[in-house]
Amino acid sequence: MDIQLDGLHAVIGGGTQGIGNATAKEMARLGASITLLARDADALAKALAELDTSKGQQHRSIAIDLSDTTALRSAIETYVADHGVVDILVNNTGGPPPGPAHEADPEAFEKAFRQHLIAFQTLVRAIVPGMKERRSGRIINVISTSVKVVLPNLGVSNTIRGAVAQWAKTLANELGPWNITVNNVLPGATGTGRLKAIIANKSAKASISEDEAAQEMKNEIPLRRFGEPAELAAAICFLAGPSAAYISGINLPVDGGRTACL
Repeated sequence: MDIQLDGLHAVIGGGTQGIGNATAKEMARLGASITLLARDADALAKALAELDTSKGQQHRSIAIDLSDTTALRSAIETYVADHGVVDILVNNTGGPPPGPAHEADPEAFEKAFRQHLIAFQTLVRAIVPGMKERRSGRIINVISTSVKVVLPNLGVSNTIRGAVAQWAKTLANELGPWNITVNNVLPGATGTGRLKAIIANKSAKASISEDEAAQEMKNEIPLRRFGEPAELAAAICFLAGPSAAYISGINLPVDGGRTACL
């Protein structure tokens, strides 16, 4: 299967590290022009410099904190007015800190809701009208396998990821008539900075070394290893490409087989 994204324009959240950065690199390699969203302007400049331009693409960035949804709305509306239709939207941002739900401050839920669901909705409101006009588009949300099976000690994350999954399914139903697909990619334990934080938290709670904590997590995965960001990027790029034109409204786990349900 030959996935080509030539001539398409993708907006990718969290594009300076982890899954977002790997996705940006792969989509650029496949021919897309990329716009990265992240807070750190210096990190954005570095990430842009690493993107493939061999097919004449123009890559851009927006330095923005997704949790500042007022600023995000202004920035993305101005950007779309200046640069035109976005063909692919990859909603991706860092997850909430670990911890049990019953100990979390209400403000932690509010912050996560704004950084994820409200930020994603803000981007959709600005980008979808152009997709509808073109009668084509891809929206891909990077969330978590917790939408299928809740994960221990990730109370706030479990809650907000479930909300995003239901929102995405609703969008898929609403936007299908305009040939716009909406899908969720569900990463399992993937080699990112967030995984390091989860391992450190598990290590501290269980009074074991981080290596032991990591091995315990790997033992729960049938493939007995953590995923690589590039492996998640491959799934995202497939859903963004022409071969996935009839796939919409799904949750796709990319987790080495860990999720204990179909």
